[in-house]
Amino acid sequence: MLRKGCSRLRSSFFPPCLTVYLLCTASLLSTGLKCAQGLQVTSTGPQTIQKAEGESVTLGCTYTLSPLDTGELDIEWSVVSPDTTQKDQMLMSYSSGTKYIHGNNALAKGLSFAAPDPSLGDASISITLLSLAHSATYQCKVKKSPGVDMHKVSLVVMAKPSVPKCWVEGGELVGEAVSLHCKSAEGSTPLKYTWTRRSAGPIPAAATQNSITGELKITNHSQSFAGFFLCEVTNAVGAERCTVNLKANKPPNRAAMIVGTTVGSLLLIFILLVFIGLLYWKLSSRHRYEKEFSNDIREDVPPPDSRPVSRITSRSTSRHPQLPYCQVGGTEGSSFSDGHTHIPSSNSNGHTPVKYTAVEYDSTYGYAV
Repeated sequence: MLRKGCSRLRSSFFPPCLTVYLLCTASLLSTGLKCAQGLQVTSTGPQTIQKAEGESVTLGCTYTLSPLDTGELDIEWSVVSPDTTQKDQMLMSYSSGTKYIHGNNALAKGLSFAAPDPSLGDASISITLLSLAHSATYQCKVKKSPGVDMHKVSLVVMAKPSVPKCWVEGGELVGEAVSLHCKSAEGSTPLKYTWTRRSAGPIPAAATQNSITGELKITNHSQSFAGFFLCEVTNAVGAERCTVNLKANKPPNRAAMIVGTTVGSLLLIFILLVFIGLLYWKLSSRHRYEKEFSNDIREDVPPPDSRPVSRITSRSTSRHPQLPYCQVGGTEGSSFSDGHTHIPSSNSNGHTPVKYTAVEYDSTYGYAV
């Protein structure tokens, strides 16, 4: 009974025509609200764009206008400052049909609007010859009073990896450890290294590789690892490769190495002994030569001078200068201080005897010598 009464009451207050009227009014109000929103930026591209150094990029900024937007169209592109307390840097603008480039820095090089007429709904810009300095967050702002909207996009410019260098460390001997290395000198991080085989199937599971350092390590080398290996280094904007040929050499004969080492050691010892013997012989010969040379010098030295006349003799001679010595076997006589001359006489054998006269004694100097 209660439900039937409420249904009759609702029918009396809200007839079907009134319900239709209310629905139409709600629809018109919602359409008016949409129109009142005005200008909208409709770009749907990625929020972050990664590009390689030297390439070109287009930063999208498309928009739609509302009939309620009656003001002057104004488009601005700027670089958002990472410091919120600092002012954004204006790069490019469009106003009253004229394009403007603001500033004279590295970011403004190669900058232009992508569309010939930005007022037709496309305010995108293009940048040619990207450099690392172009990495920033860009903002597109479109105004047409009373409508205004904006769009932000981040541009990351990266350097491609340079051609890497591949090399082998280790003796490449079967049964020993060997490692392959790959290194790129340039390129924006993160860099990823990947080793593959150019032939003979995949790399055996016994080998381990490091994608960050670029090392492929083989703990127990064998013939199954021999062949050409390819290293590829990649980052978000590029890739480069290099190859290396890994050989599997047989280990040398241990017995032959031991024999060779022994023979070499003995030969070295023999050479040392010969050198020591020659050195000893050389020193001995030099010592003997010096000794003989000193003896020759002593034999060649003349005899010493006669003993000098004693003081007594010299004094006696000075007192008696008239006393000459007699000559043995001579025919002349000798004169002495007494003034007598003794003439020697010949004996029967024809020899002349020599007579010696006694020397006078002097009390002061003694006998004359």
